[in-house]
Amino acid sequence: MIHSLAADLQGQWMAFGDIRVEDRCEWVLGRIVATGSLHPRRIGGTRGGEIAVHRFLSSPYVSVEEILTTGAARTAARCAGRDILVVQDTTEVNFAGREAKRRGFGPGGNGEAAGFFIHAAVAVDVEEEAVLGPVHAAIWTRSRGEKEARRIRPLEEKESVRWLDGCQASVDILRDAARLTMVADAESDIYELFARRPEGLELIVRAAQNRSLSNGESLFETACRAPLLGTNKVRVAPRGPGDKGRIATVELRARTVEIACPEHLARVGLATTIRLNCVEAREVNAPDNVKTPLLWLLLTTHAVTDFESAKRIIGLYRLRWRIEQVFRSLKSDGLAIEESQIIDAERMFNLAAMGLVGAIRNIQLVDARDGSKRPATDVLDEELNTALVAISKDLEGNTIRQKNPHPPASLAFVSWVAARLGGWNCYYKPPGPKTMRNGWDRLAPMLHGYHLATRRINV
Repeated sequence: MIHSLAADLQGQWMAFGDIRVEDRCEWVLGRIVATGSLHPRRIGGTRGGEIAVHRFLSSPYVSVEEILTTGAARTAARCAGRDILVVQDTTEVNFAGREAKRRGFGPGGNGEAAGFFIHAAVAVDVEEEAVLGPVHAAIWTRSRGEKEARRIRPLEEKESVRWLDGCQASVDILRDAARLTMVADAESDIYELFARRPEGLELIVRAAQNRSLSNGESLFETACRAPLLGTNKVRVAPRGPGDKGRIATVELRARTVEIACPEHLARVGLATTIRLNCVEAREVNAPDNVKTPLLWLLLTTHAVTDFESAKRIIGLYRLRWRIEQVFRSLKSDGLAIEESQIIDAERMFNLAAMGLVGAIRNIQLVDARDGSKRPATDVLDEELNTALVAISKDLEGNTIRQKNPHPPASLAFVSWVAARLGGWNCYYKPPGPKTMRNGWDRLAPMLHGYHLATRRINV
C-alpha cells in the first residue's frame, strides 16, 4: 500500500521471505511515520498492536540487512539517470540515564554508558537537493575491553572500514545513476579511502589531517598559499532548533596536491602518492556573534580548474547537512530513538533501521510542502493516485489559497494533502513535521482502504 521508501504493492518486501512479515513491516513503517515515535506502545496504538510490533522486531525473517537492502533497491530506481550525491556520516545513540535492563549493548562514545552507532549513506539529488532515500547503513555496538593498537590493524578490522563499505555499496546499488559523488566530513579523511576508491565514484572529503605531500611540504600550509579564485556566498546550514542558518562570505582557493602514503601503510601495497585537488573556503568579515568563522578544506577527485568548478565543490559539500537532518529526525528532534524502551540490542537495531527509513520519509514530506519536482511515487504507489486526487478535491476550499496548487503526480501534491489532513488551513506559516505526521496518520488508512477495495474488485 504505502511503501515509506522501502515497500510497495508489487512485492518490494519480498526479501523478508514471508508475506505476513511483508505486510507487518509495511504497517509498522506507516505507524512510525504517522506517530512520529519509535516507542512500540505508540507505534502499535493498542495492546495487540504493541505485541505485533514486538513480534515483528523479533522475527527471524527481519534484520537490518533486509530492511536496508530493500530500502536501497527503491532508492536506486529514483537515482537512475541523475547526478547523485551520496552523503555518509555516523551518529551515536546513547542510553545514559536509561540503561536499566539493556542487554547486548557495549559502551557508547564516552566509553561508559551503553549505546550503539549508526553509519548511514543517503542519496541526494544534486539538481533538486532532495533526499531520495537510504543507500547503505551499518548499525553496531562496541565490545568492552582493550583492543589491539589501532594503527597495526588492517582496515577491515577497524570501524573506519564503514566509509569504504559505504562507497562500494553506493557504486553497486546506484550503478544506473548518471554520476556519483560521495561527500563526508573530516572523520572520513583516511588514506585508504582515496587509495581504494571504487571506480565510478568521485570523492569530496573534508581534510582532518595536515598530510605530508610528495614534495615535502604539508597540506594545510600549501592550501592556504593557493591562488585566490574569487569570493562567494555560502549558506551555512542551521545547527539545531531555533537556528535559521546564515550566509557566509568566503574566499575560494584551489590547487592540485599529491598526498604521500603514511609510513604505517607503506607495507600494505597502497599507492605511494595520490593526486587530488584541494579547495579551501575561508570566511572573511564574519559577524561579531560568530565565534568560529567558516573554514572548509576539501580534498576531491573532481577536476577543479577555475572559480566556477571550485564553487561547485563547495556547493556539493554544503549538501552534507541533509544527513544531519536525517539523524536529527531520527533522534531527539523527531522519532527520539534514544527514548525507546526496547532492551535487546538485536531488536533495537531492527527498530533503528526502520526508524532511519521513517526519518527520511518525514523529511521528504516536509521538503515538498513548498513545492517539489519529485514524483509522488517517492512515497506512494502510482495506482493510489486516483484516490489521492479524490481526497485532495474533498479537502479544497473556495478560495485560491485553499486549492491544491501542485501537479497530481508530484510529491508536493501528496505533502499538501497530508498537511490539510493534519489540520493546516492553507494560511499563515507552512505546516511543520508534527502537522505532517498527524496528516499521514489519517491519510494512510484512507489509502489502505482504497487499496483493499480495488484489490477485491479486481480479483
